[in-house]
Amino acid sequence: MKLSLIGRWSMALFASLALGLGMTACGGGTIGYMWVLGQEYNQVAGFKVDQYSGNLTEVPGSPFSSNGSVPVSIVIKSGGRFVYIINQGVGGSANGPGTAQSISLYSVGGDGTLAFQQNYHTQGYISEWAQMDSSGTYLYVLDKYSPGLDPVTGLYNAPNTDGNGAITAFVADANTGRLTLLTNSQTQVGQVNLPFWRVGPSPVMSKSQGGCLYTVNGGFNASGNQTVTPYSIGASGQLVFTTTGNIVIPQSTTGVATNITSINGSANFMFLTDAASNILYGYQSGGSCNLTALNGGYTNLAAAFPNTSDPTYTMIDSTGKYLYVANNSTTSTQPTTPFSSLSALTINPTNQQLQPIIGSPYPVGSGPVCIVEDPSNQYIYTSNYNDGTVTGFQLNNTSGELSQLTKGSKFTSVGKASCLAISGSVD
Repeated sequence: MKLSLIGRWSMALFASLALGLGMTACGGGTIGYMWVLGQEYNQVAGFKVDQYSGNLTEVPGSPFSSNGSVPVSIVIKSGGRFVYIINQGVGGSANGPGTAQSISLYSVGGDGTLAFQQNYHTQGYISEWAQMDSSGTYLYVLDKYSPGLDPVTGLYNAPNTDGNGAITAFVADANTGRLTLLTNSQTQVGQVNLPFWRVGPSPVMSKSQGGCLYTVNGGFNASGNQTVTPYSIGASGQLVFTTTGNIVIPQSTTGVATNITSINGSANFMFLTDAASNILYGYQSGGSCNLTALNGGYTNLAAAFPNTSDPTYTMIDSTGKYLYVANNSTTSTQPTTPFSSLSALTINPTNQQLQPIIGSPYPVGSGPVCIVEDPSNQYIYTSNYNDGTVTGFQLNNTSGELSQLTKGSKFTSVGKASCLAISGSVD
């Protein structure tokens, strides 16, 4: 039977769309691209995410070089065309940046390949994390130590003297992804704007949420507490230190000093993991970028999920109803107990209470570092540092429960897998 002109045109259009979406004759389709950082060989593994199974397959050319040493954080610019990889470098200290500390810019190909463009550098020492603002215009990179002022030259390139960290801000070009340093117009040395913003002592992670940027500081203040430094993101990407000042994280009733390992959240919820006490601190973000403790203040994860230990990261799903916590280890001596796991909880928006989801925690690869949800909100993945793997789950949007993927849930990535990120279609 001959096809009409319209029929032939329709088939050609479908074929071109299928190629663009990565569809195959078997009915599969690519819904996104995932990139996983590997610290052992300074590499980045790239994967295609299958629409119907959640299965991961390598993109052409994977793994890619991180173009620096010890990649610790990855950020995707809105639109999916550009990726930034934060390389911590080696040998850095309060006295200087060491070697190969860098921000590597990549452009993204239509099949998820990464093409290196160029490197940029922060103002401080030992990069830890990075975040973009909600518009995807400004990139904020967190360093463990800010530089000190050289009294001879008047420049901030001397060793750190106060133990505090710093944020270096950049403007990301919409068309090329290239970065331009954004200086601190509120603080000047002589008549020159300071090229960074100070945060608390030894920061470990940051989170951009709404019009705010928060850093959780690994060092302790004079009272022996860890703190969160809040900034509001003002006009032209300027960071404005809030009138509330640094937010003090209270000691839990366990009597053990806090060891806050992560800060994450969405909408108006924010959660901090305390690896020392197996505690989850919950907050609501309010006006002036202040954080108010949720009812009860914190959740004892050891009581809610026996045998779990050392929480490292959290993620709230796209609906805002479910919270997932990555646990690095276990307190159980039984060989059948998963060493590392993912705990799941429901978030009650009315009374702010957290309730464990039946069936969790779920076993994952050894040493989970980060958690992501795919663009279609069907799958959840963890990157696992110790065994260099990615663990995938099917997400039940009605209950928040997780189940194994149909074609297997463990995927080999790259050695010492640190964080990961996932992108949808490339605009």
